Amino acid sequence: MTTVEPTRALGASRPVDEVDWKLVAQLRSRASNQLSEAVSEHGSLSKEAQEELGRTIILDLVEATLADRIDAGLPVWTLPQQQALAKATFDALFRLGRLQPLVDDERVENIMITGHDNVLLELADGTVLAAPAVADSDDELVEFLVFLASRSEVNAREFSEAHPTLHLRLDGGARLAANAWVCPRPQINIRRHRLVEVTLEDLVGLGMLTPVAASFLAAAVRARKSIVVSGAQGAGKTTLVRALCAQIDPWEPIGTFETEYELHLHELTDRHHIVRAWEARPGTGEIGPDGRRPGEFTIDEALVDSFRFNLSRQIVGEVRGKEIWAMIKAMESGTGSLSTTHASGAVAAIRKLVTCAMEAGRHVTQELATSKLATTVDLVVHLDLTTTTGPGGEIERTRRVAEIVAVTPGERETGYATTHIFSSPARGSAVPGVLPDDYRALADVGFDLTGYLAAQQRAESSREVS
Repeated sequence: MTTVEPTRALGASRPVDEVDWKLVAQLRSRASNQLSEAVSEHGSLSKEAQEELGRTIILDLVEATLADRIDAGLPVWTLPQQQALAKATFDALFRLGRLQPLVDDERVENIMITGHDNVLLELADGTVLAAPAVADSDDELVEFLVFLASRSEVNAREFSEAHPTLHLRLDGGARLAANAWVCPRPQINIRRHRLVEVTLEDLVGLGMLTPVAASFLAAAVRARKSIVVSGAQGAGKTTLVRALCAQIDPWEPIGTFETEYELHLHELTDRHHIVRAWEARPGTGEIGPDGRRPGEFTIDEALVDSFRFNLSRQIVGEVRGKEIWAMIKAMESGTGSLSTTHASGAVAAIRKLVTCAMEAGRHVTQELATSKLATTVDLVVHLDLTTTTGPGGEIERTRRVAEIVAVTPGERETGYATTHIFSSPARGSAVPGVLPDDYRALADVGFDLTGYLAAQQRAESSREVS
């Protein structure tokens, strides 16, 4: 495995791994205390104002530390060394510390950390590289995560022995998940979202789906079909939902519901003019008699609250549990909802959603959950993620739309019927299968029906030959 060349700090000529990180930790602690005192004196300050004040405090601390070194007869830092130390301290106080250069690297898609000195980078092309340590010890790494979790003024998270899991949305849209105390060493995964302003045409260019499949999905969104996108972790579900949302009329009022903001539709103001964005909050402190932590706010509650906001569509970043029941109610109230879920296939996704709905309470039986889902979910789009290793050890990851399945009420045994409008051969993107008659009407909103039928005929001929 290749070791990545140490990323250099912005504005500095020294590699990041040459910075004195123990000194950085000391300066960060002192700067944090001074900043807290200044904020208390001035009252509330904006994030930008705090960062500007923080820069001034850090520069003063670096100059004072340099003066102490001179008095002690120690070597004098060069200007680039001072710049590197100041930036590292700023990153530790306001950004991600030693993790920041890795997150800033445009090549990196996933950062996988098991302990302070076991760091792997997965690049966008599938290459896996080893990276330098991100702390001097596991204890230091955990201490920084605790600081990071508590730093947010808007949505602070608890990270402690009593609450050993952490999920954070980072500046720039990356997502951090971490565990400590319940595993041999602290473990962290940071996922960067590289494709935010993305369209179905972009995904066609990347080989994720065919033009005909893109035409079908675009028409389905415009026709207000309710769609669930399923797949494994990292398969591209969020990216595909963003591309599907690009087909929504810019003036449609839409709501997004996420554990941590990942869709970022509320930031794409040129593409979506009216977006109500909700983010769950885990709460802090001891669990109360009602089984909840103080301040907890769930996606389920956000969905119920959203009914008063005159939304045209609800988009759930990921369905994991009982929030699907509120989603079903939203689908019954309107149409065109979008959501994602982890599953191994399109039919498996339906079975999982039934189980999730039953978590809403004893009143939701399997029969009721199945019946509701069969009448509210129109399509399930399943994404496949394939990882292969070449003869030279190189790793390649391929993401593709493997299935597009129509869901309707039906078979007595299951409570629903499925039709594979697109299905996947052994390798490659999904090809036309069987098109239900009511989906032919999508041609009125841009579906390339002629192209579908031609591709369907080619697929059938290919199957007959094989």
